Amino acid sequence: MTLPPLIPRRLLFGPPSRLRPAPSRDGSMLAFLAAHDGAQTMWVSDGDGGNARPVTSGGVLDFAWAYDHRHLLYVRDQDGDENFHLHALDVVTGESRDLTPFGRVQARLLGVSPELPDTVLVGLNRDHPGLHDAYHLELRTGTLTLAARNEGFSQWAADRRLTPRAAVTFATDEGCAIVVRDGPNEPWRRLTTAGDGEDALTVRLVGFSADGADLYVLGSAGTETICLRRLDEKGASQIVYADPTYDVTGVGLHPRTGRPRLVTVQRERLRTEALDPEAAADLERIRRLSDGDVTLIGHDEADLTWLVQANVDDGPCEFLTFDRRTGTALPLFSHQPELADHELARMEPFTFTSRDGLTVHGYLTFPPGAGRERLPTVLAVHGGPYARDVWGFRGEQQWLANRGYLSVQVNFRGSTGYGKRFLEAGNREWGGRMQDDLVDALRWVIDRGHADPDRVGIYGSSYGGYAALAGAAFTPDLFRCAISMAGPANLRTFVESIPPSWAPMVARLHRSIGDPNVDADLLWERSPLSRAHDIRVPILIAHGANDPRVPRREAEQIVEALRKNGVDHEFLLFDDEGHQFGKPHNRLAFYAAAERFLATHLGGRHEPEPTSA
Repeated sequence: MTLPPLIPRRLLFGPPSRLRPAPSRDGSMLAFLAAHDGAQTMWVSDGDGGNARPVTSGGVLDFAWAYDHRHLLYVRDQDGDENFHLHALDVVTGESRDLTPFGRVQARLLGVSPELPDTVLVGLNRDHPGLHDAYHLELRTGTLTLAARNEGFSQWAADRRLTPRAAVTFATDEGCAIVVRDGPNEPWRRLTTAGDGEDALTVRLVGFSADGADLYVLGSAGTETICLRRLDEKGASQIVYADPTYDVTGVGLHPRTGRPRLVTVQRERLRTEALDPEAAADLERIRRLSDGDVTLIGHDEADLTWLVQANVDDGPCEFLTFDRRTGTALPLFSHQPELADHELARMEPFTFTSRDGLTVHGYLTFPPGAGRERLPTVLAVHGGPYARDVWGFRGEQQWLANRGYLSVQVNFRGSTGYGKRFLEAGNREWGGRMQDDLVDALRWVIDRGHADPDRVGIYGSSYGGYAALAGAAFTPDLFRCAISMAGPANLRTFVESIPPSWAPMVARLHRSIGDPNVDADLLWERSPLSRAHDIRVPILIAHGANDPRVPRREAEQIVEALRKNGVDHEFLLFDDEGHQFGKPHNRLAFYAAAERFLATHLGGRHEPEPTSA
């Protein structure tokens, strides 16, 4: 067995070289995220990527260009508390302003429009923590004007004048509805019922056509999978695109007409489909640019230059510009060019049948040079759980494979992307059949000789952290060790502590996990804390002290039980983090500790450098 040289953790988990490029509306400038002074910051360059300069300090996670060709809009919170403020950076003067300087208020950017270049639509929960009202915000003055009061809505859609004209009512056991209004001072009226059960939980407003005549939505009402529909002003529905097996995950709208021209479907690999002949011709030329999954991620206002992202599983993510007039593409940059000097692993889709007959999909990533038999193995569980693992470059999978582990990823029931029946099969199955799917996948890998049954660990964050704790508590003989990051340990206290800003999610959580008012016994039975006395394997627990989604008490409860029972454990509490570890030094410290922990208990490799590297 000859493994390739160790890949430095900083290349896998540190700030990217460059990431998430976005052209200004006129195409003259390019914004992107990149490293500066050890943190991820926002940069601006010429349209071709030259003359780049940092324009913010660290902590920027998301941004967008305003239509005035001058301001960059970005959100930032305080140490992971998720009370995001909306900031505007003037790229001419370099001045940055906090446009929503309110304490304990969460801002959400709802929309920008070429018809109102100096105005943005923003959501603020100033008057009620669970309801975001919609405001017009003038960039020059910072003036806020109420655009629509939230009357129990979980989503908004605005027209080209940034008038909120559609909304989705909160999902309950009786379902939800799409409501619309004909103007800013008109009353809301029900357009259509979005469905009940999983149908109510999958609906998503895409947007209005430019003329305001049609509303485009994603949803599964009347279909097995999430499809793209067009609704006219009377609520008549027409399916624009549907896949019989997989959900539509994204929609690309034409910048002038506002009508869909591209959709993305996450099958075993991401596939972009064209909805009109012009887009189809360009898409076919783009697909020739890479053997990976190629997607359109941006364009200039003239729609002549497209920004393209090319993802492969065994190399850095590449970004290119595509000239629609000439059909030529120019490389822009990759997200981490130093990775091209290292041997990276391939990601292989696999499928198995669960013990109750469901078809379950996942991915295997084998360590290069280690063969395929009796490998130390890490079952890496995705978070959400309303998410799914996808094909492509993933830092964690490359890290595990490079250190000598087989990485097993499973899209267990309750994962998104495979239709509503598969999603619904996960309801009230936390720690039940969802956990069985993970165990069945591991048994499948062991039965084929790939995994060494005596050297298996389980690892995950958020829901994945819960699954790691559940694996250690419910099947302690299956795993040698577990790593839980931001994982709930007590489902009763977790569900009862849902943050107010999650009000639209309450019905979904009660439906999928359980209602503490009627399901208290079930919630406790499925809580790893209830079986803490059965845990015998070492556990590494990491948590952000400011986590608003999974409070730190969830980690402290299980740590107290482990300490009382004399179980080997490590506890990392990051005082300046929330649900995710956003600060590079904390992220690198966590992965250094996790790497040592896995090497100690599973026998893989470890990079010999300090945890703060």
